[in-house]
Amino acid sequence: MTEPIRVRGSVVVPDAELVWRFSRSSGPGGQHVNTSDTQVELRYDLAASQALPPVWKERALERLAGRLVDGRVLVVRASEHRSQWRNREVAAARLASLLGEATAPPPKARRATKPSRGMVERRLDDKRRRAGLKQTRGRVKDF
Repeated sequence: MTEPIRVRGSVVVPDAELVWRFSRSSGPGGQHVNTSDTQVELRYDLAASQALPPVWKERALERLAGRLVDGRVLVVRASEHRSQWRNREVAAARLASLLGEATAPPPKARRATKPSRGMVERRLDDKRRRAGLKQTRGRVKDF
């Protein structure tokens, strides 16, 4: 069928956990559109999945909460192309991308830093120099 959906690293979503549905799609295709099921809907029950490590699953359920149907199923639709096969590839790529982003570790916390005393002094000296330069640019007064 299609390539396995790789989440991150060696973690792959097995085909048995995916549910594919096909329906008629609007858009380009002329009379062909009226007779073929080219729109693809890919459903993945994230909460019941055995493919993801528990920590990743928890993280994904939390981050994708707004997209999940019934709080557990992730649905991806694709209907850009005129062929069902290409729409299947697009839907699989979207699912892999969504899961990859949702399971990524949180970014490192930013450590607060302070500019060095020398840096602060240099900045203030530059400001004074610039202010003095601008003050000398006034109009020349007639005596």
